[in-house]
Amino acid sequence: MMKSLSQIFQRTVLAVGFLLFWVIDGTAAAQAKPTWEQEWKKTLEAAKKEGQVTVYIAGYEAVLSDFEKDYPDIKLVAVAARGNDLVQRFAAERRAEKYLADVYSAGGGSLYQTLYQGKMIDPIKPALILPEVTDQTRWYQQKHHYSDPEEQYIFNYVGSASYGGISYNTTLVDPKQFQSYWDLLDPKWKGKILARDIRTAGPGSGNARFLYHHPELGAPFIRKLFGEMDVTLFRDYRQGPDWLALGKYSLCFSCDVDILKDQGLPLATIGPKVFKEGGAMIQQFGSVTLVNKAPHPNAAKVFINWLLSRRGQITLQKRLANGESPADSLRIDIPKDDVPMLVRRVEGVKYLDASNPEWLDMKPILKVMNEAQKSTEKR
Repeated sequence: MMKSLSQIFQRTVLAVGFLLFWVIDGTAAAQAKPTWEQEWKKTLEAAKKEGQVTVYIAGYEAVLSDFEKDYPDIKLVAVAARGNDLVQRFAAERRAEKYLADVYSAGGGSLYQTLYQGKMIDPIKPALILPEVTDQTRWYQQKHHYSDPEEQYIFNYVGSASYGGISYNTTLVDPKQFQSYWDLLDPKWKGKILARDIRTAGPGSGNARFLYHHPELGAPFIRKLFGEMDVTLFRDYRQGPDWLALGKYSLCFSCDVDILKDQGLPLATIGPKVFKEGGAMIQQFGSVTLVNKAPHPNAAKVFINWLLSRRGQITLQKRLANGESPADSLRIDIPKDDVPMLVRRVEGVKYLDASNPEWLDMKPILKVMNEAQKSTEKR
């Protein structure tokens, strides 16, 4: 009997010891690895002490006012401009060793070609804190999308549908005659096509990458477009749409016609299920990165997490719905009612992701384009 009691006592002591060990070990582990709540609280407190976040942003500045409402203790300083102008300003500041920006939001192509290749940014992945941001099941294709080979630096938060970015004058063109992108190169359109000059940063690069890398289009399409169709190039953002509206040209690649269209001018853009080759998924201005040597690193993290949250992305879609550049967020856990059908990803259409890091180098495309134009000049 005494032996039995002794065994029971020993087993009880051993069990209590294991329990205490497990509790102590678990507590130590929790202390060693902060929860996201702890990290977020610490980041938010530090951001409030910094008191400011400076955001360089192209195209999507309409979203900024809502951040200011949500975080009144963090002063938001915005530097907003067209993509090419913003890049030039940022690069000039860096040459002068002025480190003013914390966050940069613009097109993935320009971020890759200038900031990433110039080693001006830090990895953004470690800055993602909120579970609703880090949970990849809440994003298109169940993953985060990046515009850099390491998938660490340039986070894509927009994946709008595009079909070559092709606009037309409705008095001169009936879109029902198109079934393939190749139909745009019919000799009857020779001399009647405009295209934004993609040799400068700005709209058009994503669609150019789609056309060049599409297995049914590729370099032959680019070569014929710029070598045989007498395409007129423009760089002034207003000039192309104006010429198209006046009927000087019939078709335009990468003309932003929404404002003129809303004014009643005879303009439209080709939408889904017209071209059998499908469409592109482009970022427009919807890529964000964390600038290195940022003066307000914690406030930068707060802004990035807010922008990529459900709240931030719903706001983005809503604010841009009736503007020049409506956007379809890559978040799939938010309503899409505010996204116009022209840019909304739709079922039944195959999309090529123009932000594919392997495709971001524009040099091969520009090489084909330049060679095609030179051959035209020789003729």
